[in-house]
Amino acid sequence: MEVKKINGENFAVLANGDKPLLVDFYADWCGPCRMLAPVIAEIAAEHPEIVVGKANVDEEGALAMRFGVESIPFVALVKNGKLVASSLGYRPKEELLRALGL
Repeated sequence: MEVKKINGENFAVLANGDKPLLVDFYADWCGPCRMLAPVIAEIAAEHPEIVVGKANVDEEGALAMRFGVESIPFVALVKNGKLVASSLGYRPKEELLRALGL
């Protein structure tokens, strides 16, 4: 599946859908975020049972604040509109999946 662009307008629909939502909070200027980008793309391709998206904290500050994002990359797993797991900083794919319970 493709990595979706997450914003304040589509977040509620995706977060309350029938699949869990994985959101990568990132910024274009963030080196660890750029390192994590291919990992997020692999997860999207390999896990059709979840919706995978990215939210740019510089463009979606209100959404980032809602999740208490103070440092990036911050990856959130959302089910039924609620945060159920998260990971901070760069992690290899298998470690990230374990941290999120996937």
